[in-house]
Parts: sequence; structure tokens; C-alpha cells
Amino acid sequence: MPIKVLLADDSDVMRRAIRMLLREHSQIEVVGEAIGFAQTIQMTNDLKPHVVVMDVHMRDESALQSMNVRSCLHRCSPRIVAISLWDDDETRELAKNIGAVTLLDKAELDVNLIPAIENALRPA
Repeated sequence: MPIKVLLADDSDVMRRAIRMLLREHSQIEVVGEAIGFAQTIQMTNDLKPHVVVMDVHMRDESALQSMNVRSCLHRCSPRIVAISLWDDDETRELAKNIGAVTLLDKAELDVNLIPAIENALRPA
């Protein structure tokens, strides 16, 4: 059974690059792509992915203030792999607040993303 992954990033280029990276792994199926937090929540509820690979700094970041993203996402119990260009205290706190199991540097996704997705599904 493939690992169902939802990509959430407001950059078309980044989503395309991640999709191409994941396409090389037959055990992973990209089931959808979201461009903001609100759409990520909706698509998570609709598609029931096992893992959400999500940029923690998307354009609708203000939506984080108006909705409890962690609560909304975890109704469907996906594991969240947070990604970002930044690795500062604020970004780590955002990743923690949305319930991410890890925070990855976008510059190192080619090496770290597949293992992070596989590790996210292992029992704690």
C-alpha cells in the first residue's frame, strides 16, 4: 500500500520539485497539492493523506492565527513533515505548534525528505 502524501507549499516551483523527487519512489503517492493553510486543512479532510509535507511559511500565514491548524489537521491523523528555508526559533515554534514530527531545510530535501516521510510513519 503506498504512502499517501499531500504537498502544501505556496510555491509552484517547490511543489513541482518535491513532486518530481517523490515520483521516483514507488511506495509514495502524491494525492494532492495545496497552496495555503486553509486549503491544506480542507484537502487533508477530503483526501486523508498519511503524511502532509507542509511549508510553515505560506502566504496565508495569518490563517494560523484564526484557526487551530494542529487541531484541524489531526482530526484525520496525518503525520506532518514541516519544511522551510529558515531554521530559526520562530520557524521551529511554528512547526511545533502545527504538530510537525520534524522540520526540514528545503535546501536538503533531496537527501532528507524520503527518510523523514518514512520515519514519520514509524510508531513513536
